[in-house]
Amino acid sequence: MASVFKKALVIVLVLVLGGVAFGAWSGSEASVKVVHYGESNTNVLAVGDRTVTLTETHETTKPGTYWLEWTGSYTMLGSIVARPPGKVTRQVLRGTMPSVGTPGHFGNVPPGDPEVAWGIDFSEIMIPTELGPAPAWYVPGRGTTWFVAVHGQNGRRKAELKVLPVVHDLELPFLDISYRNDEGAPDSPDRLLHLGDSEWRDLEAALRRAQQLGAKRFVLYGTSMGGQIVGQFLARSELAGLVNRVIMDAPMIDVRMTAEQGARNYHLPAFVAPLSNQVVQWRTGVDVDRLSLIRHPPKVRPPLLLIHTTPDTDHPIEEAHGLVATGRRLNWDITFEEFPRGEHTEAWNVDRARYDHAVRAYLMADRPATGEQSSDEGA
Repeated sequence: MASVFKKALVIVLVLVLGGVAFGAWSGSEASVKVVHYGESNTNVLAVGDRTVTLTETHETTKPGTYWLEWTGSYTMLGSIVARPPGKVTRQVLRGTMPSVGTPGHFGNVPPGDPEVAWGIDFSEIMIPTELGPAPAWYVPGRGTTWFVAVHGQNGRRKAELKVLPVVHDLELPFLDISYRNDEGAPDSPDRLLHLGDSEWRDLEAALRRAQQLGAKRFVLYGTSMGGQIVGQFLARSELAGLVNRVIMDAPMIDVRMTAEQGARNYHLPAFVAPLSNQVVQWRTGVDVDRLSLIRHPPKVRPPLLLIHTTPDTDHPIEEAHGLVATGRRLNWDITFEEFPRGEHTEAWNVDRARYDHAVRAYLMADRPATGEQSSDEGA
């Protein structure tokens, strides 16, 4: 009988260890695996007078401003006007009306490029990074302080276009960069994300290219993992002193806290989070504990506008609260805008007016350095 129990115990132990190992590996995959998106997630069921009716899903029932993309076209959608069973009817704000039966992707980021999304002229320039050329969108402006945007984990440059209308209205030159492992950019040697630990060097390369084109000072804008990339740039780049201001939207502030949230999202035991971080370190060589702007704030700390939604389940609001507390302790000038609604990076989508006002007011506070001509700036 004892041997039966012993065998049972061994089997249970193997199963538990296997489950833990699987959870830790899965957690590391969520952190560092490179993924490219583009699948449809809804269908057009009907079209009306500047309205579109879609399949009812978690995404299509979100309040606010979103986009529907399909092959070669898009439409910008506003408020929900009706919700018949299994369906959602939304206002069409701009763009092409789709045909009934069209499969499309309902998402929270603008389509295409600056011209497609907002009708704003741009050019594509190449950034000479240490791994090879990486494309960036450049929208010209006035003055020598540039607004440089950095997207998040497995994102695309178009994710940063929500802020472009305000930046363009203030006539700031706008540079929307790509970095290693992006589509069109060079792969990293291991073809894995490093959570900002190496990507910051591609941001540095972008600023050096901008200097060649006339930039003298910078405003950095980072969303999601882009916030950690900006943070590591401020901590480790010799160009960090050229940054006037920073804006972070739903940033990855503390990788350890992000991993803990990931374990909660998948209903895994809490101890899986540090194990997954260990796997990340084993696979990439990245010191995950170093990637905390709370416990390891950057040496260069320009004024920061921090935007975060309370319901964010990718990078929990506690990360933002922790950074604000760190700012108070260090006399770091942090303006915190907490939005009560919206999922990850959806503050703009759920309340565009408030978001745009916050960004505009923040940039206008430093207007002589960020848009208007000053004594040392040309047109």
